[in-house]
Amino acid sequence: MAGMKSLKKTRRIQVIGLAGVCVAAVLLILALLPDDSFQFFRSPTEVAEAPPPPNELFRIGGLVVEGSIEADDGETIRFEVTDGGAIIPVSYTGILPDLFGENQGMVGQGRYVNGTFEAVEILARHDETYMPKEVIDALKEQGTYVEPDA
Repeated sequence: MAGMKSLKKTRRIQVIGLAGVCVAAVLLILALLPDDSFQFFRSPTEVAEAPPPPNELFRIGGLVVEGSIEADDGETIRFEVTDGGAIIPVSYTGILPDLFGENQGMVGQGRYVNGTFEAVEILARHDETYMPKEVIDALKEQGTYVEPDA
């Protein structure tokens, strides 16, 4: 019987040790990931109040301001995005999603450089009523959210 208790104790120590090694390995991998691996969502008000550094990649979301979409001769499109509290100018070079338009929700990924959000990607919505949870939360905080069915 004494040998059985010793075996259980040894197994328990081995399992705890293996779990500790696994936790340490995961933390080490997270520590070694590049900074671009973590992207944060910000509303236009948050960007206006505390502008991030130009090298930080993040997501911004809100509604496209009516009458703000301008396309130049090339592929660059300029528009403004708002959450009802602040307006941030956006510049994007590329093809916009089919459902992109004025007074529509959008999420862009890019950097805030010299007062303009330079998007590297404009994320498409699933349909005309879809809006990411973060955008809905930001609009609700500003008091400008309207239900799609309303």
